[in-house]
Order: sequence, then structure tokens, then C-alpha cells
Amino acid sequence: MNKIYSALFGACIFLTSFSAYSQTSDVAVKTIPSLDVPRYLGTWYEIAKYPNWFQKKCASNTKAVYSARGDGTIKVLNSCKTAEGDMSEAEGTARQIGSKDSPKLEVRFAPAWLAFIPLVWGDYWVIDLDPQYQVAVVSDPRREYLWILSRTPQLDKKVYDETLQRIRDQQFDVRKLELTVQATPLKN
Repeated sequence: MNKIYSALFGACIFLTSFSAYSQTSDVAVKTIPSLDVPRYLGTWYEIAKYPNWFQKKCASNTKAVYSARGDGTIKVLNSCKTAEGDMSEAEGTARQIGSKDSPKLEVRFAPAWLAFIPLVWGDYWVIDLDPQYQVAVVSDPRREYLWILSRTPQLDKKVYDETLQRIRDQQFDVRKLELTVQATPLKN
């Protein structure tokens, strides 16, 4: 558990450290107009992602569970199955930036006592979301990270293809996406 915290802490620092140097397009990343956080809470399965070093150990079954905290922040519990068959988890905190319906959030996996340091917070921008809150796309303002998320472990091919087109329209390179294996456990 401590190894994943260290990796994710480093990822947060990495995400914010190179913001001025990494823009891959002259067109700014556009978020959705607004986010209803209570509707967004719950379980999201990773369908695809840009490969990144802090998820390198994840082989399958990657998901995130978001829940409200009493202080107005969001508990983030990320988990995945490693190639060795172990479950890896990391708990973090998310907060909205701006208004109460802002689609721009920041996430940190560093300990709470480091929360005052801006570098421990990574951008989490919701850039695509269907009206039913069933499929979401999350990125950052530099287009370095990209996740396609779904409320279900599998996504209909037509929905996936339509999502890819909207991502392309925002000048993301969809060729870099890596599909996530979501193995359904056998029921006894």
C-alpha cells in the first residue's frame, strides 16, 4: 500500500510540474459546462487510458470509487489488479476548483499534511460526460493524461467510437489509448 502512495504522490508532482512546457496543441482543452458532483459519485471502471508510469503495475480491473466527505471534499479510492494477481489500492482526496458545479477538480494522493503544497495536487478535468452520467472522459489541461470511464466494466462499441470521435475533436491522439482489461469475476 505504501508503494502505491509513493507512486501516486510522485504522479501528482509530475502532473503539475510540467504544466507550462507540455501543451501538445494550440487549442485549449474544453471541459463540460458543469458537473453535478453528487451524480458523479460512485464507481467508475476504466475502459481505456493513456499509458502512464504511476499505473504501470495495473494489469486489469482498474476502477475508481468516489464518495462525499463531510468537509466537502471527495474520497477517491483507486484500485486495480496487478500481473501477480494482487489488488493494489490508493486512497486520495479530490476537490472542486471554482464554483460548486465546476468540472475542474484537483486530486492528491499525498498525505493530508502536505495538502498545502500546490505540487501535490494533480488536475482532474471532466472533458466529456453523457447526460445520464454513465460514460466520462477525464484529462488535464496539457493533454498528457486521458481516461475513458464507464459505470459498467464493458462499454458498447458504438458508444466507445462516438466517445473517441469527441476526443479527437478536442485534438487528443486516440492512437495512444490503451484498452483496460476488465475481467468479470465468476459467480459461484
